[in-house]
Amino acid sequence: MPLQPPPSYSPAEAPTGAGAGLRHAHVPEFLSAPQPVGWLEVHAENYLCAGGPRLAQLERIRRDYPVSFHSVALSLGAADGIDTDHLRRLRTLYDRFQPCLVSDHLAWCGVGGVHVPDLLPLPLTDESLAIVARNVDQVQEGLGRRLLVENPSLYLRFTVDQMDEGEFLAALVARTGCGLLLDINNLHVSAGNRGRDALTLLDHFPAAAVGEYHLAGHARVEVDGAVLLIDDHGSAVPESVWALYDAALKRIGDRPTLVEWDTNLPPLPVLLGEVARADTARREVAPCC
Repeated sequence: MPLQPPPSYSPAEAPTGAGAGLRHAHVPEFLSAPQPVGWLEVHAENYLCAGGPRLAQLERIRRDYPVSFHSVALSLGAADGIDTDHLRRLRTLYDRFQPCLVSDHLAWCGVGGVHVPDLLPLPLTDESLAIVARNVDQVQEGLGRRLLVENPSLYLRFTVDQMDEGEFLAALVARTGCGLLLDINNLHVSAGNRGRDALTLLDHFPAAAVGEYHLAGHARVEVDGAVLLIDDHGSAVPESVWALYDAALKRIGDRPTLVEWDTNLPPLPVLLGEVARADTARREVAPCC
């Protein structure tokens, strides 16, 4: 099968409005009829294959909706660098589908050729900044695209931290020209777990570089008598995250917004109801955009 991108729209066209994370359980419904959603996001690593039904389904969807690719395994914080084979495979996929946005996380997930199924934090130091900037430069050159770097959910602070997350990301943008994916749920989770004020963290976020928002749900669990917020994407967006999203729209402005729901998947109309609420918030809070 020739690796030719579907011709439906320009790859430079940014998505508008709110979109949904597309998971395999919802694919048949998306293929059966048009759905009221502005765009879709898929996890890139689920499509790193040469052909077959999964890619064929995505090509059908791509003809009707803008699609973004969100990777979870580039390991931008890895001191031993980027896996060039993985980067090459992503480039092949992206050239085929011409995504409207591409993104990954400010995290690491492997070392010495061993991959771990999690997004692990890194100390916010000058040394880490140099490593991440080097890796982001390599990724952007290898993909031939601007990368959006997502703030992760955090559960602790390193005693060696030299700056806060907003300062780190602003410096990363200045060095590499990358963009940022502001995950509103992650910001809320990180603030709650580390005893920080989410609005203060939002004020420190480099607004001009934000190219996308993410919204999702999280779990609340009790550990040794304290409440811990777990970024599990397994429920509806809670009111606390909607309120922080409203604040982001006021402070930063309108951006393409993606609703994620990855575990305990609901019926598709429930997910699309969350997308519709995000669109309503955009129109009400950022009417000029």
